[in-house]
Amino acid sequence: MSVTTPLLELRGVDKSFGSMKVLRDVAFSAYPGEVTALVGDNGAGKTTLVKCIGGIHPYDSGEYLFEGRPVRLGSPRDAAALGIEVVHQDLALCENLDIVQNLFLGRERRRGLVLDEATMEELAAKTLSGLSIRTMGSVRQRISTLSGGQRQTVAIARAVLWDSRLVVLDEPAAALGVAQTQQVLELVRRLADQGLAVVLISHNMNDVFAVSDRIAALYLGRMVAQVRTADVTHTNVVELITSGRSGDLGLPR
Repeated sequence: MSVTTPLLELRGVDKSFGSMKVLRDVAFSAYPGEVTALVGDNGAGKTTLVKCIGGIHPYDSGEYLFEGRPVRLGSPRDAAALGIEVVHQDLALCENLDIVQNLFLGRERRRGLVLDEATMEELAAKTLSGLSIRTMGSVRQRISTLSGGQRQTVAIARAVLWDSRLVVLDEPAAALGVAQTQQVLELVRRLADQGLAVVLISHNMNDVFAVSDRIAALYLGRMVAQVRTADVTHTNVVELITSGRSGDLGLPR
């Protein structure tokens, strides 16, 4: 697949909740091997857009294309079948379970009626070694003993364990320290370098410019720009987020 062909493409997507219109004629694309940063102020519609991508919310109108083919998602299971995984900000990890149990929760490997612990441990270790920047020790560590950056790594590993092709990361570096943020950003970049399409939601412009290839800016439910990161400045993006336009880019009001 050419990098000029989006893996995911949305066209003219609208979404309302009752009388409140949250998304208006939204166009959005994500490309294999690239990080697309989705930015916008609180209330811009980022979370709703992500939930439409992940099959949680049905959209009211518009087109959803995957590999150029129109699809209709009825649930997150449909999205997962395409290879789309969403890592939400709360991570949804079970602190009383260990790393292996979290990675395979609901998707346990079995041999007959017995859990295949050896295979799950092997796959967990292999996945983590391919993603992690630092060794986390035993894959039987409880989640409650891990740092914030390590927990984020486990959540991302769970997303890519299932032959994922597109991973959406909602504020993966939120509330992390400088070192842990750098660790997570390097992991985000590595996912794209391995050929995945990555959608990164972030309010931190330094993080966005550090790892993204493209930036998609939402303003009051509309996609006001989709640009290559190299073609814009921090000021351009802040203007798009706060006013829906940037004079330097010549975008229509």
